Amino acid sequence: MALSFKRLPDSELEVMQAIWQLEPPVSRSAIDGILSQTHQLAPTTLLTLLSRLADKGFIEIRKEGRSAVYNPLVSQADYQASQSKRFVDQLFGSDMVAFANALTSSGLSREDLKELRRLLEEDAL
Repeated sequence: MALSFKRLPDSELEVMQAIWQLEPPVSRSAIDGILSQTHQLAPTTLLTLLSRLADKGFIEIRKEGRSAVYNPLVSQADYQASQSKRFVDQLFGSDMVAFANALTSSGLSREDLKELRRLLEEDAL
């Protein structure tokens, strides 16, 4: 059975991507360290985003002493699979031929297309 998740807003997705890069349990400062490489978030903004992710069931917040740690409840692979299916369903009406045509017209290199073909033929997807 395929899991289905609502699309996260960009700011929440960026926080989840940082969490997925780290070994759980994850501290706020470790998340902030990754996010600061692209842009700085105010501490209160980060805490708000983490609370929203917990409310949506994407992470678990656990107190450890005076601080909190965060554990992902949704894997990156599950979220990506859910959003990929949603994308194909919404944009292409589940028409895989239309999706394949769009991929070949999108500027993917011949090498990318060969790799995709190889993965499909080897049933590696």
